[in-house]
Amino acid sequence: NPTLLFRPKAKVLLKLPRSLDCSRNRKLPLSRGSCLCSFNPRRTIHVVRASSSETALIGNFDISSSDDILYKDIFPVKRIEKVEGKFFIRLDRSKDQHDWQLTVGCSLPGKWILHWGVSYLGDSGSEWDQPPKGMRPPGSIPIKDYAIETPLKKLSEGDIFHEVKIDFNPISEIAAIHFVLKDEETGAWYQHRGMDFKVPLVDYLEDDGNIVGAKRGFGRLNFAFFPKTLGAVTGQYRIMSQVAYFLVIYRIPSEPTLGDVGALQQFSNVLLKSEASHADSQNNSIESKDSKNKNRCLEGFYEEQSIVKEVSVGNLVSVAVRKSPETGKVIVCLETDIPGDVVVHWGVCRDDAKIWEIPAAPYPPETTVFKNKALRTLLQPKATGNRSGALFTLDEEHFGFLFVLKLDDNTWLKFKEDDFYVPLLGISSVPGQYGQSDSTSEEISSKSYTDGIINEIRNLVSGLSSEKSQKTKKKEVQESILQEIEQLAAEAYSIFRSSITTVPEEVVSETETTKPAVKISSGTGTGFEILCQGFNWESHKSGRWYMELKEKASEISSLGFTVIWLPPPTESVSPEGYMPKDLYNLNSRYGTIDELKELVKSLHEVGMKVLGDVVLNHRCAHFKNQNGVWNIFGGRLNWDDRAVVADDPHFQGRGNKSSGDNFHAAPNIDHSQEFVRKDLKEWLGWLREEIGYDGWRLDFVRGFWGGYVKDYLEASGPYFAVGEYWDSLSYTYGEMDHNQDSHRQRIVDWINATNGTAGAFDVTTKGILHSALERCEYWRLSDQKGKPPGVVGWWPSRAVTFIENHDTGSTQGHWRFPGGKEMQGYAYILTHPGTPAVFYDHIFSHHRSEIASLISVRNRNGIHCRSLVKIVKAERDVYAAIIDEKVAMKIGPGYYEPPSGSQRWSLALEGRDYKGKARPGDYWSQLANVEGK
Repeated sequence: NPTLLFRPKAKVLLKLPRSLDCSRNRKLPLSRGSCLCSFNPRRTIHVVRASSSETALIGNFDISSSDDILYKDIFPVKRIEKVEGKFFIRLDRSKDQHDWQLTVGCSLPGKWILHWGVSYLGDSGSEWDQPPKGMRPPGSIPIKDYAIETPLKKLSEGDIFHEVKIDFNPISEIAAIHFVLKDEETGAWYQHRGMDFKVPLVDYLEDDGNIVGAKRGFGRLNFAFFPKTLGAVTGQYRIMSQVAYFLVIYRIPSEPTLGDVGALQQFSNVLLKSEASHADSQNNSIESKDSKNKNRCLEGFYEEQSIVKEVSVGNLVSVAVRKSPETGKVIVCLETDIPGDVVVHWGVCRDDAKIWEIPAAPYPPETTVFKNKALRTLLQPKATGNRSGALFTLDEEHFGFLFVLKLDDNTWLKFKEDDFYVPLLGISSVPGQYGQSDSTSEEISSKSYTDGIINEIRNLVSGLSSEKSQKTKKKEVQESILQEIEQLAAEAYSIFRSSITTVPEEVVSETETTKPAVKISSGTGTGFEILCQGFNWESHKSGRWYMELKEKASEISSLGFTVIWLPPPTESVSPEGYMPKDLYNLNSRYGTIDELKELVKSLHEVGMKVLGDVVLNHRCAHFKNQNGVWNIFGGRLNWDDRAVVADDPHFQGRGNKSSGDNFHAAPNIDHSQEFVRKDLKEWLGWLREEIGYDGWRLDFVRGFWGGYVKDYLEASGPYFAVGEYWDSLSYTYGEMDHNQDSHRQRIVDWINATNGTAGAFDVTTKGILHSALERCEYWRLSDQKGKPPGVVGWWPSRAVTFIENHDTGSTQGHWRFPGGKEMQGYAYILTHPGTPAVFYDHIFSHHRSEIASLISVRNRNGIHCRSLVKIVKAERDVYAAIIDEKVAMKIGPGYYEPPSGSQRWSLALEGRDYKGKARPGDYWSQLANVEGK
C-alpha cells in the first residue's frame, strides 16, 4: 500500500524515470591505425591476369621442404588486433540477504582496474568521494581523497570473467556509486558515453545520461521525500494537488496514455488517504528530516555492454628464393600466418638505392598495378594449415625484392619501420633465420631465453605482491618464491656475464681503475654513475646561473661526478621553473638558451653527462576559456582544453580522467591523448638535438601512468633517466613505522610501469635514514629479511639514493636531513648500491673534502648500482655492512670492527660517527691525510 510510505508534514515528489537508451552494444571509439605507406589506396587500379604457368607453380614449391633454396628468411611482425568482449554490471542482494552487492566484470584478458568512488546524499556537482573503508574490497588502493582503485580478478581458473564485488548497506548516506574501467596494460579508460558509469542507490537522482540500472515504469511508485519547503519546479512537471504539508508532482509524458490516466487516479486516492491521516500524524514531522535515508527502492539488474580492446599480436612472414631449372628465372615464395585477406604491395630494385620498379610479367593471380610504381597481389590460402602465400617469378637481372603488407586501408605492416627487403643477386647459401649471422642468431636465442627468465621473475613478484596484500600466503611459501626469484636472477646474470667479451689480463698500475664493460641502459646508465644536483632553490636569483655553473664544470668533474642534473630550462610562471608555460621557450631565470648550450658543451668537454629537468605532468595556460578558466595554451604547442584531464575541477578539462594524482596548482596534462604524446616526444627529441641533453630528471611522475614515461623514453633514447615519485611514508601516532614495504612498493610499481626504463629517487631510504640517525635507532636500516629497507633493498639498480635536494633542503627546508648527520648519510649512500646523488649545497660546503674522499673510494673499489650488501650489524647505536666483500663500513656512535681472517682489513677513512675499512691492496688502504680522519 503506497500510503504507508508517506510521512506527515513531508512533501512527496513522484518522478518517473526518463526513457532509457536500450542500445547497450555500442562500440567504444577507437583510434584508427596510421598508414605506414605513402601510396594512396583509393586510386584507380589496373587488373593484370596471371599466367597459367605461374598458377601451376604455386602447388609445386614448398617453402619448408625444397632442397634447392638459395635464400630463406623469416620476418617477425607485430600488428594491432581489436578483440571484442563483454563488460557487465550486476546489482543484487548479497548472500546474507541483508546487504546489497554491486558486481562489475569483464571477459577480456588483461590487467583490469575499477577506478571508483561514491557520492553522498546532498552532494552537489560531479566530484566523487572515497567510500567507507568497510565497503572497499581486498586489494583496493586509495587515490588521493576522491577515488579507489580495485583490481578485477578471476574467482577461479575456469572463469571467463575478471570481476570485483562491492558490498554496501542500503540504509546509508551513499546516493550513487561511480566508476570507470581502466586497462593497466594499455593505459586505456572505458567510460559510459564519455562519462563515468553511475549506479544510483536512491530514486530521485538526476539522469545525466550516464546512469546504468533497472528501468522503472508506470506500474511502480517511486517516492522522494523533501523538507518542508520545496523550491521552484521546472521541466515537464505539473503540480497536481497541494495539501497541508506535502506536494505530489507527476511527470507528464509528451503523449499521455490510458496507463497515465490510471496512474493519476491512483495518486488521487493516495492524496485523499493522506489528507485523512494528516491530523493524527502531525507530531511525526521530525522524522521527515532523515527520510532520505529510507528513500530507496532498489531493484536488482544485470546489464551487458560490448567492450573492444586493442592487443598486439605477433605473426611471421616467411620468404624463400630458388632458381627455376627449367626457365632459369628466380622464384620468390612468400608465406604468412596472418589471418584474413593480406595484400602484398611489392616491386623490385636494381641497386642498393632500393628504388621501386615494376618487373616484367608474369605475375601471381589477383595482381593489380598501382600508380605504375608497384604491384599488389592478394595472397592465396594454402591447402593445408592456416597460412596464405604467393609465388613471384622474376628475371635474374634484379638486385632485390621489396614489399610491404596491406591488411586494410589503414593498416600497413613494415619490418622495423622500413620496407621488407629480399636480396636476389649473389645469393648462393641460406643465411641464418631472420637474415642474421649465426652469432646474432645465438644472441637472439640468448635474449629470448633471458626475456623468459625476466617474465618468470615478474610473474613470481606479482604473485608474491598480491598474496602479501591479501595476507593469505604462508611464510614458507613466500620464502620458496623468493628463493626461486634469486635462482632465476642468478641464472640470468650468469648468461649476461658469459656474453661479455673477455680480454687478456694486462698490467695495471695501482693508480689506474678498471670497470667491466656493461651495456648502457636509461634506467642505470653504465651502473657506475654518481649524480650531482647542479642547483638549489635560490639559483635562479642571479639571472646567470648557467654561466656561474660553467665556471665550476671542471671542478665538479674532478670530484668524480659522472652525471649532473640541471634546473628546468623552460619559460615558467614560477621563477624556479616548475610551472612551465611555453615549452619551446628556453629563455628562463637561469639564463638564455645560448648560455644553456654553452654550459652543456662545457660539461661534455669535462666528461659529464647532462640531465634536463622536464615537467611533463602539468603546464600553465596562456589564455582563459569562455568560462574564465585558464586551460587554453599558446606557443608552438597551442593545445586546447582536450589536453587537460577531466577530473580536476579547477581547470575544466575535456580530456580523459587522470592516470595519476592531480597537481592542483596548474592544468594537469592528459597523456592518454595521442596528440599530446606526439608533441611531447617531439619536444624531448628537440631538446636532445638542440641543447645536447643526455637524459632526464622527470618531475612529479606520480601524476601520470609510468607506461607513458616508457613511451617518452623509448622515443627520446636518454643515457640516464630518473623520476621523482614522492609519497608519504607510513606513520603510527606520529612515529615512523619500521616496515616501509608499502611505501617502497609504490615506487617499485612505478618503475615497473616504465618497464625499468627509468630509475626513481629512493625517498624510502631518505625517510628511514632520518629516523635512524635523528633518534639513534640504527636498527631501522635493516628490514625483516636483513636487507636494506628502501628501494635499494628491492631494486638497487633503479634506486637513485639521496639525502637532500632543492625541495627538502636549501631555503625551502620542507624535509631537511638531520643537522650534523649529513656525512653519515653520505657514508651510507656512497658505499651502498644504487646510484647516489649529492646535493649542490653540500658539495660547496665544509663537507666537500669528505664527500670527495667517499666518491673516490667508491670509484676505486668499483662499487656500482648492483653491488651486493651484507648487513652485519643493525642495532640501536650502530649499523655496519660489507659491500662486495671489498668495503666494510659503519655509521653510528656504536662499536664495530670487521672480522679478522686470512685477509686483514685496513682503515681507509674515518669521520664523525662513520668509518670505512678495506682489504689490503685496495685503494682504501692507500688513502692518507683524509680530512676528518
